[in-house]
Amino acid sequence: MTLLKLHAEPLQDQWLDAYGHLNEAYYLVPFTNANWAILAHFGIGAAYYERTGGAMYTVESHVRYVKELRAPALIEVESLVFGSDAKRVRVAHIMKVDGSERATFECVMLHFDSKAGRTAPMPEAAQAALKAALAAELPPWAGRGISLERK
Repeated sequence: MTLLKLHAEPLQDQWLDAYGHLNEAYYLVPFTNANWAILAHFGIGAAYYERTGGAMYTVESHVRYVKELRAPALIEVESLVFGSDAKRVRVAHIMKVDGSERATFECVMLHFDSKAGRTAPMPEAAQAALKAALAAELPPWAGRGISLERK
């Protein structure tokens, strides 16, 4: 796998729930920040939007809560590219604290031309860079659905 270590941030006390754990809603904050980091890495982040009006919109996501996360903690996020085409990107992030996996996040993003008001292909350089960074194999949790049945 091609792991990209692009984002880390400290756990904030206001993100904790009544049990002293990271509240489930706040897992999305570092994962969203990791999305911004991976988009910037491939040249399609905030600066790209300011320059061109091209944006990446998340259209689907899945979070797995693997192990509790308590303060104090430095959240480190490793990122992977699971797939891409001209208009879509499938990425994943692994949240770790002290080297221990705490959660995973997977999403599909769509490239959108905000000036034209519709989807559009990403720049060819970004498409090529994303293809070059594809994970050689997907982890077992990739694409996993939700079910009450035991597997």
